Amino acid sequence: MIEVYKDQSLAGRDIPFGILDVRYPEQAEWDLAAFGKLKETELAAIKEQAGTYDRKAAFSEEPYFRYFRKHKKTYPVMAQLESFLLKGRPFPEYNPINQVAFLTELKTRMLTGTHDADKIEGALVLFEAAEEIPFVGMGGRDKHSYKGDLTGRDDSGVVLTMISGPDEKTCLTDKTLHPVYMVFAPEGLPIAKVEGCLNQMELYIKTLAPGAAIESAII
Repeated sequence: MIEVYKDQSLAGRDIPFGILDVRYPEQAEWDLAAFGKLKETELAAIKEQAGTYDRKAAFSEEPYFRYFRKHKKTYPVMAQLESFLLKGRPFPEYNPINQVAFLTELKTRMLTGTHDADKIEGALVLFEAAEEIPFVGMGGRDKHSYKGDLTGRDDSGVVLTMISGPDEKTCLTDKTLHPVYMVFAPEGLPIAKVEGCLNQMELYIKTLAPGAAIESAII
C-alpha cells in the first residue's frame, strides 16, 4: 500500500481521510457485464430521486457544502449530481476504473479522488495549505492550492487538493491497473460515513474485477 501520513498542520484535527489501494488484474479478467448491470441499477435508483430532490434539504447542512462555500466554491459532487439528475447529463462512459469513483460520488454524495499509485513519488503527505501553491492540474491546467484547504504532496510537489482536484502527473490512463481511490472529508465528518463510502466503492470494484486486491485504510 502507498505510504500516506498527515503532517503537523493536521495534528489533532478530526479529518478522516479514506484510502483504497487497488491492484486490478489485466482487463481481460474484468467482468464488464456485471459491472454494467449493477451500474444501470444504481443509476436508475438515483434517477428516481429527481422528483423529490431539493438542494437545500440535500446539501445545505452538509459539511462538504459548508466547506466549499467557505472557500466561495460550489461543491463539485452537488453539481455532478444535479447535472445527471436534473439536466439529463449522461453518465460518463470512459475508463471503468474512473467510473467506479464517479458512481460512488453519485451514490454517497461524498467527494472522492483517483490517482495512479505508481506515479506517486515517495510518500503522500497530507497537510493544510498555508498559502497558494501552484501545480499542473488535470488536463494540463494551471492550478493552485487554497489557504486552509486539505492538500497532498509527494516528493515532486502537490498531487491533490480538495478544492482544486488532482494533478496531471498522477491522473489515470487506460493502462493504469494500480489506482488509489481516496475519500476526502471536511473536519468533523463522522468516520462512519467515510467507512461507508469506502465499502460502497469496494462493492463496485469487486463487481468490476472480482480478482482485484484491495487494501483499505482511514488516516
